[in-house]
Amino acid sequence: MSKGAARKGILVIISAASGAGKSTIIKRVMADDPNCVFAVSHTTRPPRPNEVDGKDYYFINDQDFDDMVKADAFAEWAVVHGNRYGTSFAEIERITAQENDVIFEIDFQGGRALMRRFPEATTVFLLPPSLAEVKQRLIDRGTDTDEVIARRMEQARIEIATAGEYRYLVFNDDLDVAVAEVQAILQAERLRSIRFPDKIRELVAEP
Repeated sequence: MSKGAARKGILVIISAASGAGKSTIIKRVMADDPNCVFAVSHTTRPPRPNEVDGKDYYFINDQDFDDMVKADAFAEWAVVHGNRYGTSFAEIERITAQENDVIFEIDFQGGRALMRRFPEATTVFLLPPSLAEVKQRLIDRGTDTDEVIARRMEQARIEIATAGEYRYLVFNDDLDVAVAEVQAILQAERLRSIRFPDKIRELVAEP
């Protein structure tokens, strides 16, 4: 995009069912697009192996999370699988102040809350090819017990039922295609006329 077509950053909400490949797709998209910045959430759950505080999540204890809720510091927060996750206003402001697009990797509860606060946001739901594929991906991950997998499968059905609330659907039966489709959505959203009111007025006012 040319310098003459400067635009404001957009908010992109990406949700998915458990095991649908959300993290993998987002990492691929962001690796190819320096203007996409990950909205790092706060969480009370313990870090998994290789997760980095401040990069994957802000890992905090229950008391600190309670304090942030009381201070209305979160644009959204929700309980997922017994742990709390929240996206702070400060995190959103940190990214948008740099004129970058904010990527929210978030569950459907958080997605609903963000859509209420930011109705102009771009929303994408990633769907798996089948529930059987979701179960196999969770098994292959090797980090969850059978009980946890069963709970996540039930949750996946609930999550998939909310897909119609999102503007775009991407089916992740081929990773490369799914990544390309998310990239195409971002490019189209960036070129919407509502992103360029100042440029339109500037051109109209030219002598």
